[in-house]
Amino acid sequence: MEECGHCLNANEASQQELARIKQELVSDNTALSMAEMFKALGDPTRVRLIYALLQQELCVHDICEVLDMTQSAVSHQLRYLRNMRIVKPRKVGKTVFYSLDDYHVEEIFKQTYQHLNHN
Repeated sequence: MEECGHCLNANEASQQELARIKQELVSDNTALSMAEMFKALGDPTRVRLIYALLQQELCVHDICEVLDMTQSAVSHQLRYLRNMRIVKPRKVGKTVFYSLDDYHVEEIFKQTYQHLNHN
């Protein structure tokens, strides 16, 4: 690999800094998990579903109504999001309500939304 002009003039301190960054780099497993999370957020239908649940906890029927989707399609998306620990179910009798799994999911979503709407 060719060295850039900066590298040719690098001192020992900057080499130590690079070594520190390399040592603290996320592991392959963490990188894979993060990529899977972003993949889960990479589907427009799932984004809309998450946005709806950001507003309030909803039952499957209400999610179908809001997204104008069939119960089968919504259930498929919810199963995927449940497996990724993005949403969680709460059963009341025969009705299953869904909400975001925790505040981290909400923060990731809000930060991304704000970033995209930032001028």
